[in-house]
Amino acid sequence: MKTSSFPLIHNRKAMVGALIVAFILAVAIAAPLLTSYDPGARVGRPHQSPSLEHWLGTTRIGQDVFARLIYGARTSLAVGFGAGLLITIVGTALGIIAGYRGGKIDEVISFFTNMVLVVPNLPLLLVLAAFIGQASPWVIALILGCTSWAWGARVTRAETLSVKQKDYVKSAEMMGEPRWRIMTFEIFPNLISIVGINFIGSVIFAIITQATLEFLGLGDPKVVSWGTMLYAAQKASALSVGAWWDILTPCFALAFLGIGLSLLNFAVDEIANPRLRTGNRLGRWSALIRSGEGRL
Repeated sequence: MKTSSFPLIHNRKAMVGALIVAFILAVAIAAPLLTSYDPGARVGRPHQSPSLEHWLGTTRIGQDVFARLIYGARTSLAVGFGAGLLITIVGTALGIIAGYRGGKIDEVISFFTNMVLVVPNLPLLLVLAAFIGQASPWVIALILGCTSWAWGARVTRAETLSVKQKDYVKSAEMMGEPRWRIMTFEIFPNLISIVGINFIGSVIFAIITQATLEFLGLGDPKVVSWGTMLYAAQKASALSVGAWWDILTPCFALAFLGIGLSLLNFAVDEIANPRLRTGNRLGRWSALIRSGEGRL
């Protein structure tokens, strides 16, 4: 079995991204220790500006924005990572099976993959969420997982077609190992980078899509999340009345998390594809340019 190492610890993008994501996770876990306010309770005056009492101000009905932010992070992260995991598992399993088994199995899986890819994802999600009504976060995660696996399956299948031609896979087949064992222990470990990129990208997609659906009013407004914070702030015309903190806080939180996950995604992609590592190359070009200017 052939495996590859991922020196993420030596990659600056990976370290910065991991620190951002770890910080947000830590804040979400420690939410009860960071604030004494109930995110759903009225604890101040309507649209009170940020102060020592309410660090990020209050909403239109007097709820503490900071409390809603850190408790809402729990919901958004749970949906993002839950849906991302489901998308990755389904896409990876179908991609490996289609790529390795081939024949009729590949044709059937490819047919359903192409069918899902043809249908525009966001309009489909809007229709499903509108049909269900005010969907809970877990329903949104399930919808995302069932409708967003096709891209990962397509990429995994293409990579599996290449890996299954390797000598160690052929050797395992000649030794009579079962197909499930070959797919699990010979092919899958060599697709870790693809799976990692698929997972991180799926988490980003799930978090942004959940916030979009909830912002449009298709989520459960009783559940505190970054998307429902945006919906409530938009419904209260926060920007129009000057309560910028009410709507910008979840926007910055989503952007901050997106930056962290994107940096991790870029780092995994650079490690999996050495041609993308341009740092040393740019350094050499800069040194050559400086040396040329010195001679002039």
